[in-house]
Amino acid sequence: MTAPTKPPHNGPSDPARTAASPGGPGTSGTGADTGAPASGVPLHAPVVDWFAEHARDLPWRRPEAGAWGVMVSEFMLQQTPVSRVLPVYEQWLARWPRPADLAAEAPGEAVRAWGRLGYPRRALRLHGAAAAITERHGGDVPSDHAQLLALPGIGEYTAAAVASFAYGQRHAVLDTNVRRVLARAVTGVQYPPNATTAAERKLARALLPDDEAEAARWAAASMELGALVCTAKNESCHRCPIAGRCAWRLAGKPAHDGPPRRGQTYAGTDRQVRGRLLAVLREQPGPVPQAALDQVWHEPVQRARALDGLVADGLVEPLADGLYRLPLG
Repeated sequence: MTAPTKPPHNGPSDPARTAASPGGPGTSGTGADTGAPASGVPLHAPVVDWFAEHARDLPWRRPEAGAWGVMVSEFMLQQTPVSRVLPVYEQWLARWPRPADLAAEAPGEAVRAWGRLGYPRRALRLHGAAAAITERHGGDVPSDHAQLLALPGIGEYTAAAVASFAYGQRHAVLDTNVRRVLARAVTGVQYPPNATTAAERKLARALLPDDEAEAARWAAASMELGALVCTAKNESCHRCPIAGRCAWRLAGKPAHDGPPRRGQTYAGTDRQVRGRLLAVLREQPGPVPQAALDQVWHEPVQRARALDGLVADGLVEPLADGLYRLPLG
């Protein structure tokens, strides 16, 4: 992301997106076996124009965010709504404005600053990526897709997103929102498959504009369209710039007939217990005794399992005498 909410600057937009795995640099094609049109040209201009007018002013889309700001936002926005990310993002960048600043601190400080964003292993992975950027690239987030992909904690989606949003490159950036837009507008189904398929990647590459800057704008615009208009529930077709071309709408909006869509539960799960244990550790500057952790959950077997999982994931370090702390490295 190298510009604000208007083109050519783009950026992550989903209130709670799940990263998919894009295929890398886009290539043109017909997408004959995916339901793709011969090109995505009829879709590009309406969506990009809509984005220019309606894109939200998010801090990671501003010029001053830079590639590091884009990367931080990509880690935080995975499976987490924008409203929850915003305050943590601002605090994070104020404390660690460059990768080297984060790399200089203990991994446990990243976990502490992550707060209640959820999925705290993302904090450790972001710390690991910051350390690698500092060691391998002089503290600058690399622009090369392969170098991004080689960083610890960076998968294909994040590498493509950073290359596209921060550096304006031509990549298929497939998150849940983009997949839903393409499923409806092009394939004519209500929802994409539960897991990203090769056919989806092929379709996304086939629809990429040939021009790099336009492809980067299309990536951000289609993502924002899925976040704000083509939502999973209660879609706003009357506000959609491509409603007249949407295959699903033109077919009468047939109901989803694939496998049941996965829902997320939290109450009573090990995730909830892990979150409560981490909350105690984050609030204390030093080691915490086992007795304090025992107070957060009534069921001892589940509590022990959750604590063991945190230790195994590197999020908590056990010490002598039944003490625990966030990792020092």
